[in-house]
Amino acid sequence: MNRVKSLFPQVAPEQWHLLEQMAECHREWNEKINLVSRKDIGNLEWHHYAPCIAAVGFIKLMDGARVLDVGTGGGLPGLILAVLYPQAQFTLVDSVGKKIRVVSDIISQLRLRNVEAVNARVEALDKEYDFATGRAVTSLPQFAQWTRPRVRRGAKHSRENGVLYWKGGSLAAEEAASGVKPSAVLSLEETLGDACFFEKYIVHYSWKDLARIPREKKEGAD
Repeated sequence: MNRVKSLFPQVAPEQWHLLEQMAECHREWNEKINLVSRKDIGNLEWHHYAPCIAAVGFIKLMDGARVLDVGTGGGLPGLILAVLYPQAQFTLVDSVGKKIRVVSDIISQLRLRNVEAVNARVEALDKEYDFATGRAVTSLPQFAQWTRPRVRRGAKHSRENGVLYWKGGSLAAEEAASGVKPSAVLSLEETLGDACFFEKYIVHYSWKDLARIPREKKEGAD
């Protein structure tokens, strides 16, 4: 974790302690359930945690912010964000029950009070959130279709309410496909200083952008 720590001095020592405990939990669970490729588990902190932690330099959340993490899998980025933003409330949702059991166990072990894990599809939810997050869950148009009914209008945080999406691949190609340019983009290659994150980004689409992204053929959502 030391390599990551050096890049984000704004993260408090007690938060790093929680993240280190979380990494231990993820490694233990990964022996039972394939959350991260077993070939890549040795790079957990750098390849998986660091891109999530990079959000601290991209967005500030006000007290009481509500964030929905869609298709959370093993809890990324949702669990990481819950540690980084203790003033916000997080709902982590996934349709795969065994993954939600993992997330629930980590929440319990770390005694995180600002996060809940829900075994459901996003379409089944009825609350509104300031932001919806996701990490390589599906195409942008599909993710927008799933999440825009759940994102409330507003702009009380450092960025307008909307989607924060961790994605890989050409931004130009995605913009051409969706016809909508992101409100803001964070290059993970530049932020983390490593070419292994080439064409990997955190992108922000405001609630206004979401309304303009065309629909794709309906599929099931996590």
